[in-house]
Amino acid sequence: MNLLITGGSGLIGSKLVKHIKAENQLTILTRNPKRAEEKLGNGLTYISSLEHLSNLNDFDGVINLAGEPIVNKRWSCEQKTILENSRWEMTKKLGLLCVASQTPPKFFISGSAIGFYGRQDSQVIDEDFDKPNKEYSHELCTTWERLALDIETDTTRVCILRTGIVLAENGGALEKMELPFKLGLGGPIGSGEHYMSWIHIDDMVRGIMHLIDNSDCSGIYNLTAPYPVTNKVFSTTLAKALHRPCILFTPKIALKLAMGEMADLLIYGQRVIPMRLQESGFQFKFAKIEDAFADLYKD
Repeated sequence: MNLLITGGSGLIGSKLVKHIKAENQLTILTRNPKRAEEKLGNGLTYISSLEHLSNLNDFDGVINLAGEPIVNKRWSCEQKTILENSRWEMTKKLGLLCVASQTPPKFFISGSAIGFYGRQDSQVIDEDFDKPNKEYSHELCTTWERLALDIETDTTRVCILRTGIVLAENGGALEKMELPFKLGLGGPIGSGEHYMSWIHIDDMVRGIMHLIDNSDCSGIYNLTAPYPVTNKVFSTTLAKALHRPCILFTPKIALKLAMGEMADLLIYGQRVIPMRLQESGFQFKFAKIEDAFADLYKD
């Protein structure tokens, strides 16, 4: 297949590219082609802009993973604009290129996040859940998803990836979380009773490939493991995998003071399950958090 991938040098994108590049022609849209090539290797086509493309006739599919990392900086008005433009404008441009195509891509896979649901306590959430808490993460994802779903036609199917916390050996949220644990200073946030919905990076990539390979798949999919856990369980399991204690806790107020509104992503959670992905026949390799950490922290 000839695929266009945005966000190809990010945590998910780089793992996906390395997994599929031997059997596919890949064009990677990236702000820094030279750095991306150093990371992903040669033999791929790197572009820094969509401006020279007048359509997407040459591509069998598009995988749209572009987006400024949501937890990199405090959510100032300026940072919110960056978060929004990096997602919305890219998806909008790709949509216009699809419209301009005589032979548009057969599929359009587009990123989103379980932040769509907002804070939900212990409520079990599948893709049919229709009572999101209308906070910033919901607003960000709602527009992002709408722009992607508008691309769907009789010839182009669209799949939306509502992704949980992606656990990977290098990079991503886990890299930020594990440092205090390695120092013996880790522990739950507040009471630790809020839920964390996560997915192992390998299952994330396998999930994307499953949606690509199954032409009957379209619409919203939760890309999370089937067994979300509380922050307390996540913390104790991580500490055990690192052979460290888990005796301290982080007060919610400390995170609020340090991170502002962005702290809500860590303080409040969602208990999300991948109902539609499993109903489509996908089987997780790492369904439980103990198995995920055992793989990521192999001796």
